[in-house]
Amino acid sequence: MPEPRTWQLTACSAVLGLALAAGAATAAGPWDNGQRKAERARAAAATPTGGAHHVEKRPPAGPPRKPAPAPSAAGVLRALDAPPAGLKDDLAAVLVPLLADPGLGPLRTASVVDATTGRQLYGEGATTPMTPASTIKIATSVAALSALGPDHRIPTTVVASADGRTVTLVGGGDPTLDRARLKALATATARALKDRGATGVRITYDARLYRGPARHPIGPNENIAPVSALMLDEGRLDGSRSGPAPRAADPARDTATAFAELLTKAGTKVQGTPAPGTAPKPAQGAEPGPGAEPGPGQGAEPARGAKAAALARTESAPLSDLVERTLTHSDNDLAEALARQTALARKQPASFTGAGKAVRAELTTLGLPTAGTRFADGSGLSRDNRLSAALLTGLLTRAADPDRPALRPVLTGLPVGGFSGTLQGRFDTGPATTGAGLVRAKTGTLTGVNTLAGTVVTADGRLLAFAFLAGRTPSPYTAQPALDRLSAALAPQG
Repeated sequence: MPEPRTWQLTACSAVLGLALAAGAATAAGPWDNGQRKAERARAAAATPTGGAHHVEKRPPAGPPRKPAPAPSAAGVLRALDAPPAGLKDDLAAVLVPLLADPGLGPLRTASVVDATTGRQLYGEGATTPMTPASTIKIATSVAALSALGPDHRIPTTVVASADGRTVTLVGGGDPTLDRARLKALATATARALKDRGATGVRITYDARLYRGPARHPIGPNENIAPVSALMLDEGRLDGSRSGPAPRAADPARDTATAFAELLTKAGTKVQGTPAPGTAPKPAQGAEPGPGAEPGPGQGAEPARGAKAAALARTESAPLSDLVERTLTHSDNDLAEALARQTALARKQPASFTGAGKAVRAELTTLGLPTAGTRFADGSGLSRDNRLSAALLTGLLTRAADPDRPALRPVLTGLPVGGFSGTLQGRFDTGPATTGAGLVRAKTGTLTGVNTLAGTVVTADGRLLAFAFLAGRTPSPYTAQPALDRLSAALAPQG
């Protein structure tokens, strides 16, 4: 007899294609080796004491539960012409007692919406701006997909000076650049230099695409590196791919140093040490064309033509994949990169301030309720952020809109309760277990702040969007189970 978790996940998978009643087809690309979120388990103080500490309940020891669910799996979303969701007659009678749980603290707001119709089914202070913690990543992701499209890729390029004596590594804002891709970029650069007859070069690096302070306003923090347009492995210094880690003080310099070493190994003589510089403009028509970079980790090709100043280029995975990684694993570094890419698309400075203005402007164009919002960052680490529960459910409803298929990765990127991402260790006790495999949601955790926003499928296959925000929570170990029970109450019972 299959375990209850597996049965529930199987049931969820069976209805998911029906449930996303937004309708449209999508395939969610895998990102199984993505970063574990920065919201790892740690003791939280009863009151905010500065700094931002992401926390979550650790999953039980032992091998991971199987099967691993979406977003790694492809999903098919098709339209339904179904009657209104079959919820209990009085949703307030179910949710009000759960919202009164002392574990949620004195400040709590809620919104539950039928994602197909946009009709609000329940609201409690739904338009009141609250500190959203990492649920702000939903807004960041929607804005980036809306402004840039799901196929957008973030480049890292190498450009030669007119005399061919200097090579500049130019950051385009891709924090997912890893050593394998950097090695391929160096190899392609060495090949291009050889074709040009270069015998030795000096290396400069250009990370000027980003403006303003690089350090997050919360200060040095193991949850996020200095925000740079040029960085390797998110500035991690310990070889890890997940969780808090020591970070590079100057990610751009470290990336350029690694590039110089790889270029030397590829056969090019490098003179001196890398230094900051300004990339020269490539000659017209000298940019590596489409297909020069077949995909992340698959190598990089040199530009053709003796007069070309652009030597090589590598690109990130498509934005759709980056969004899924951001949401599934609550990737702070990637969220900040998405916010800055949105700023660039909207002709704003790629800074914390410019990104905040761009994200808000993009959401306003989608007709979302942005009154009272504040986007101090793209990751949710700042306590100065303000979002409402109504805005979060509005974002999820837009992502389910059949006329907006570009936003679909926001839904497929949400962790699955009890099984994946930041929800892997939750929905495992008491009434909350009914939501395991059925609730998909983005978590948010700061000291004294706990939030949850996502989707759930009703018994008749309708998709609901929900958002629950709590402030001044006494402990994540009481707040998180209370939030889980709230969302699980929306799922089919029994």
